[in-house]
Amino acid sequence: MANKISNGAGTINLKIEGGRKLHGTIETNTSKNGAVALLAASLLNKNETILRKMPKIEEVFRLIEVLESIGVKINWKDHDLFIRPPKVLNLKKINAESAKKTRSIIMFIGSLVHSFKKFSIPQSGGCKLGGRTIRPHLWALKDLGVDIKTNENAFLISAPKLKSAEIILEESSDTATVNVLLAAAKIPKGTLIKYASANYQVQEICFFLQKFGVAIEGIGTTTLKIVGVKEMNEPIDYTLSEDPIDTMFFLATAAVTNSNIKITRAPIEFLELELLTLKLMNFRYKLSSPYFSHNGKTKLVDIETFPSKLIASPEKIAPRPYPGLNMDNLPFFAVIATKARGQTLIHDWVYEKRALNYAELDRLGANTVLADPHRFFVTGPTELHHAEMVCPPALRPAAIILIAMLSAKGTSILRNIYSINRGYEDLVSRLSGLGAKISFLSN
Repeated sequence: MANKISNGAGTINLKIEGGRKLHGTIETNTSKNGAVALLAASLLNKNETILRKMPKIEEVFRLIEVLESIGVKINWKDHDLFIRPPKVLNLKKINAESAKKTRSIIMFIGSLVHSFKKFSIPQSGGCKLGGRTIRPHLWALKDLGVDIKTNENAFLISAPKLKSAEIILEESSDTATVNVLLAAAKIPKGTLIKYASANYQVQEICFFLQKFGVAIEGIGTTTLKIVGVKEMNEPIDYTLSEDPIDTMFFLATAAVTNSNIKITRAPIEFLELELLTLKLMNFRYKLSSPYFSHNGKTKLVDIETFPSKLIASPEKIAPRPYPGLNMDNLPFFAVIATKARGQTLIHDWVYEKRALNYAELDRLGANTVLADPHRFFVTGPTELHHAEMVCPPALRPAAIILIAMLSAKGTSILRNIYSINRGYEDLVSRLSGLGAKISFLSN
């Protein structure tokens, strides 16, 4: 059963008959965050770009709608995406509605500054997680000769003359680092980025740019040196690497449903602290010998999980920039903690409002206390029960509600799963393949 796809209008609902142990093997999908960054990077190339194993998710669809609206030719062949730019991009026809639905649109700035000296793109949206500043983008790109102003509806960009620079990022932001990489990719003189994000999607962009001859030193560290090329006009064929957040979804599902499953193609170097934290919570698992992704650089393993009697984390669980525990993986520990004996503190210091969404677990029988907008206590173990709920408007908090429903005995209804479809492909069929009883529900 394939994922039902919406265009952002209408709703898709799920029926989940929970309380079942899962079994079998699931393959990690390719990266949502890598995919959207690569779509922005494809605008650098004047020739055809082929992105293989692209996830068919709402976030990708919205950006494709934007690309098509400005003249880019897009063709799908199974999960391979063929991208062919026009001779001249037409930003006057940009699909503003699609652009506003995704925060990822902000990464288009780094690519478009090479095509336009002055332009505007719509203000970005995406998850509703409170104030998310664009200042790291603004300050970093300013050093390269890019001026960004904002009004109520748009980013107003002026880039009369790009220049190399030494940049200190005010925040180790994934998207800001990608933006600077894209802007620096066609500046032949060296650009230095300090306090850069070293996260998986940043590394993905570095591997992609290297195929054009862009010289990049320090991949996987917080200091990147980039020597760009004057032009990018060659056919490029690139295969995405796997998504650690997708792996974490199934690790959390196994922990909460007390299941023995195997998760293949897990990008281990972006999951080591998550797995250590789970180990400290008495979660049992076994790793295979490592092997490499299609790009020859991302190290993968297979993870087999075992039914476990979980205990609360002995320390608070908090995210950090890579190589810390991933900010997108933190929410999964809130639902895992509902099955752990004792009290676990989840400290979500990054976002002003995301922890408020965790409290939705109470409607399924969780025992939680929201101490403030950032600190969330979970006391377990609790027997979760079925409920009818509307998805939170943020991707990862919505995903943990679905996981909780897979554990809760009885029939649960989860309405308006657009936020889940932003980041996960074919989740219903993938979970069904593991023995979950889950189906689409008509309005």
